[in-house]
Order: sequence, then C-alpha cells, then structure tokens
Amino acid sequence: MHTHMAHPFSCCSLRLAPALLWLAVATTTHAATPPAPASTPAGHVIAEIQVLPRPAGTADDRYRHVDAAIAVIQASGLRHEVHALGTVVEGPPEKIWPLLQAIHQATLASGAERTLSVIKVSSAAQPGGPTVEDLVRKFRQ
Repeated sequence: MHTHMAHPFSCCSLRLAPALLWLAVATTTHAATPPAPASTPAGHVIAEIQVLPRPAGTADDRYRHVDAAIAVIQASGLRHEVHALGTVVEGPPEKIWPLLQAIHQATLASGAERTLSVIKVSSAAQPGGPTVEDLVRKFRQ
C-alpha cells in the first residue's frame, strides 16, 4: 500500500486505485475564546462529505476534481472547514441538501469520469442541537 501523501486531500486505497480524496466540513474561523453558542434552530444540519472522483485530476492539475468540489463549498457562504479526510458544512437543511448534490456534481462537471461521495448528516428535530464548534471546542483549546 502506498502511503506517500503529496496532497492534503489524498491517500491510496487497498486496491491501489488513484488517490482517494476526502472533503470534510466545519467552521472557517476559530476564535481564541469562542462565544457562547446560540441556540440552533430546529432542522440545523451538520454534514460531512468525502468525494472520490476518478481520476482524481488531470496530468496538469493532480487534484482538479476535488478542488472543484471545494470551490462549490467555499462559494456556498455556509460555515465549513476543509480537512485532510473530508469537509464538514453546517446550516439549514434547505441549503445543505442541495449543496451536497452540487458538491458531488462539481467533480463530474470538472471532468472526472465518475465519482463516489460518502456523506454523513446529523440533525435534530428540536431547536438547540449542537453546532460543529460545540462538538470540537474542547479539542481546539
């Protein structure tokens, strides 16, 4: 198994497929002392998406298809954080669900022959559910 990681969004699969690429999504900024969390509305969604386009990119731009997906997330205006193994996004469900589809489609629109997206979604029926910051704050201090 190849373990060299030339790009922060890649690793190799056990089948030695082209680089597997991951997107994760949380918050774009971190305050030294975060403010107390506001109550989140009912239906607040936290989603994590990993895209696995094939091929991962082009000869000239090795991660072109992943970068296209990240650009869609950045343009969404939603709170997000790109990580090495995925991108986490949070916001209202009426914005998150279409965004997840747009992220997936962006890899194909940028020229990938095919793509696989792995998505995790968390939401609460009642107001006051946690935000990404609530869930990770103690690990960021």
